[in-house]
Amino acid sequence: MSYSSLTLLVSLSFILVACGPSQSQGAGGAGAAGASMPPPEVSVITVQAKSQPVELEYTGQTAGSRETEVRARVAGIINKRLFVEGTVVQAGTPLFQIDPANFQMQVASTEAAVAVAQAKVNQARRDHARLAPLVAERAISQKEFDDSTSSLESAEASLKQTQAQANEAKLNLSYTRVTAPIGGTTGVATKADGSLVTATDSLLTTLVQTDPMYVNFSVSEGDFLRMNQQVNSGQLSVPGKRTANGSLGFSVKVKLADGSVYPQAGKLNFASEKVNPQTGSFDVRAEIPNPKGILRPGQFVRVQLGGASRANTLSVPQRAVIDSPFGKMVFVVNKDNKLEPHPVELDGWTNGDWIVTKGVKDGDRVLVEGFIKAHDPGMVVKPVPYVAKK
Repeated sequence: MSYSSLTLLVSLSFILVACGPSQSQGAGGAGAAGASMPPPEVSVITVQAKSQPVELEYTGQTAGSRETEVRARVAGIINKRLFVEGTVVQAGTPLFQIDPANFQMQVASTEAAVAVAQAKVNQARRDHARLAPLVAERAISQKEFDDSTSSLESAEASLKQTQAQANEAKLNLSYTRVTAPIGGTTGVATKADGSLVTATDSLLTTLVQTDPMYVNFSVSEGDFLRMNQQVNSGQLSVPGKRTANGSLGFSVKVKLADGSVYPQAGKLNFASEKVNPQTGSFDVRAEIPNPKGILRPGQFVRVQLGGASRANTLSVPQRAVIDSPFGKMVFVVNKDNKLEPHPVELDGWTNGDWIVTKGVKDGDRVLVEGFIKAHDPGMVVKPVPYVAKK
């Protein structure tokens, strides 16, 4: 698009603002009034190329760093729930008590079986010891002694079997007290007191470890390729080196739904080496400390990656960029203090300013404040330095 065409479009877009009550005056009167008015004062910023930090921002969702289902290992009736739903528990904390009566009887039965088996072993050992000197004196046949040896070995094997059954019964008895496999926040109990737990219906509750918290997000293939190109060309420098799990040394901040920034900074701990075929993006994960439990699983957040910087970068304040019928644009004040509309191409943020890759050059004066007073291309203005409000 030529400069004259762009100027015409901008003029048409602001025609309603330009028109006012003065149009009722004659041409001479309007000209006289216009000639007598001084140029409007506007705030401008002089664009300077420099190395600037780059902030990359993505949409993410929080998740527990460890999430597990608590299931019963034995079937039975739940006697009592031993925790308060939604509270933090430590690993090993009792959560449910299943009726232990049947399992206690199994333990007693198997212990009695062990005692019987032990008695048989003792008898077999005595018989074997009595026959050993007799076979040496050939008072009995070798077969009789071998039968005695086999009886002893069989008795010892039976003892081991019954001991294993007893240990299994004791283990099942211990499973009637369901404990937390990890530390974390408990979910809703799926079974009430008096409910039957079976092998096919064993889920009792869930546990989520929320300190640290994970934040899962995706980097589009286009962003990834552009970032790689900028890194390889030296335009973009990123912190740290790529680790075995694919992550870089970016600092991670999380912006919450209310616009506030979570006070604890985190780090990347995973970056996928392949594109997710369902999203067309690379899956990335950050780890955020969460000692006070402010973050909860399932929250949607904005993930801000810091630490990267871009050399020879031009940037302008956010308010300097306006939307027009033909895209993003800024007004440049030329050497004659006249306004020139410049379409621009943007690429991310740096300290709250837009990074401009095309449309302005080093040394240009860009209009930041004063659009109400000055909006017509070619209009003469009085530029003053822009002072950012704190």
